[in-house]
Amino acid sequence: MQIRIIWPAGTATATLRSTPTSEALRTALPFQSTANTWGQEVYFGTPVSVPVEPDARQVVEPGTVAFWTDGDSLALPFGPTPISRGDECRLASPCNLLGTLDGDPQALRTVRDGDSVRVELLG
Repeated sequence: MQIRIIWPAGTATATLRSTPTSEALRTALPFQSTANTWGQEVYFGTPVSVPVEPDARQVVEPGTVAFWTDGDSLALPFGPTPISRGDECRLASPCNLLGTLDGDPQALRTVRDGDSVRVELLG
C-alpha cells in the first residue's frame, strides 16, 4: 500500500507493509491533520486508535513511517529528536512500524509546526 502525505511546501509518498495498524489507517484515508515538529521528526494526529504491536520500536531509521499509539499519530522521523543519543532517530516511546518514505526523508525539513497535512491513498 502506498500513501501520499501533502503539506504546504511539499509532498512525500510512503510504502506501507501489511500490518493491523496500516490496515486501520487505510480505512481512515483520506484525512486532514495538523503537523507538529519535535526535533527532526514530524508527527500528526490520525482518526485511528490501535494498540502497540509486538514489533514496535523506539529507535528507528530516518524515513521510517511509524504510528505513535500514545498520541494516535503518524510519526515521521528524519533525524535526531530531543531525546536521541547521537544521530539516532529516537521516538517518544515505542511505535508501530508501518513502512518507509519513498525518496529522501530530508524533504520533511520543509514541514512547519502547525502546517495543514493531508494523507491519502495512492492507487
